[in-house]
Amino acid sequence: MGNEIQLISDGDGLAVIGNTTDVERFLLSEGLPSKDLGLQRLKSVFGTGAAAAQAGSDVAANSGRWMKLTNESAQRVRKFGLMESKTPGVSHAMVGKPGSIKSWLQFEKGAGSFLTNPALLAGAAGIMAQLAMQQTMDEITDYLATIDEKVDDVLRAQKDAVLARMIGVDLMIEETMTIREQVGRVSEVTWSKVQAGPTTIAETQAYALRQLDALVEKMERKTKIGDLATTTKEAESTVRQWLAVLARCFQLQDAIAVLELDRVLDASPEELDGHRLGLKAARQRRLELISRSTERLVARMNAAADSANAKVLLNPAKSPAVVQSSNHVATGVHEFHGRLGIESGRQASETRRWADAATEARDKAFETGANGVVAAISLGNETLDLAGSVKDKLSSGIAERARRLFGDEEERGEEG
Repeated sequence: MGNEIQLISDGDGLAVIGNTTDVERFLLSEGLPSKDLGLQRLKSVFGTGAAAAQAGSDVAANSGRWMKLTNESAQRVRKFGLMESKTPGVSHAMVGKPGSIKSWLQFEKGAGSFLTNPALLAGAAGIMAQLAMQQTMDEITDYLATIDEKVDDVLRAQKDAVLARMIGVDLMIEETMTIREQVGRVSEVTWSKVQAGPTTIAETQAYALRQLDALVEKMERKTKIGDLATTTKEAESTVRQWLAVLARCFQLQDAIAVLELDRVLDASPEELDGHRLGLKAARQRRLELISRSTERLVARMNAAADSANAKVLLNPAKSPAVVQSSNHVATGVHEFHGRLGIESGRQASETRRWADAATEARDKAFETGANGVVAAISLGNETLDLAGSVKDKLSSGIAERARRLFGDEEERGEEG
């Protein structure tokens, strides 16, 4: 068998390691886009001695590429039967293309160095975790550009001291990432620049989540459609701003994690695997916290839309505005979730047409008895004709007419 390559997966991404030509052929045949894994950084893991020399030789002899796993690419990789390794959360396989066989097949014998050397496998998994977080950081940068929110401007507009400190942490992390890029490692001096940053970032994240929770509580107190229309309209820009701050916080937390892994790789490589798993668990908890708060916001927006639709007959202008604003907020949250990797199922609320509401009211009135019949016929004939002529854009005078008719019906019901 020739053309052997090694596959390593941590659940989030896939590393393909082997001869440069073989790696490229495999990726091309499977249609998998990739980026450089950066295997050369593992040379510093093994110190000195014969074992270190052999490991360094193994690294130098191989090329590595990495890609983020999507549902589609994960399905393609699954056919190679990756097996769990002794490194927690990491699976692997060796594949090759024997003779004239066109497809790549799993190869069980003669496993390469990365599959038999635990330190190399753990080091590769650490680098894969960094690449996954860096890709998320890039996607958040694109997200912030898409929504046209300048996070620094949002932070400067606030008087809270925690948010003011966030700007300084932001600048220092960017500086440290630049140094890392140039030097290729994170020294103790470099790490000292940012090691206090996580506290400020966490405080800023908590502040932003509180702002979203406060908005939910404010909306829960609104019962009148006019008040809901005002509040939901204000929420469109307010929510977008605080989602931008949350996205930036998450981005900086990932940057800190990347720097941490580099520091551990440099200072205590034997702790790299445990540190990787700890960072992954902490990251997941942050995602769950953000998800709970934003999902609660979407649920409140959906409830506002439902309430507005229920009262569209008496509020033909403001009710649709509530639904529209609610949908804008829900769409923004859905996009935000996508950039952070949070699964969410969003379904837009439909604006209830005034004529549909009028027809439904007429039908219900027929069921209430003689008094209801009179009111329903009077209202139904009038509203259906008008609905067709103005194409659902009804004047406030018609809405007032509906109020009077319903008011008269209620008075007659009370008198009876």
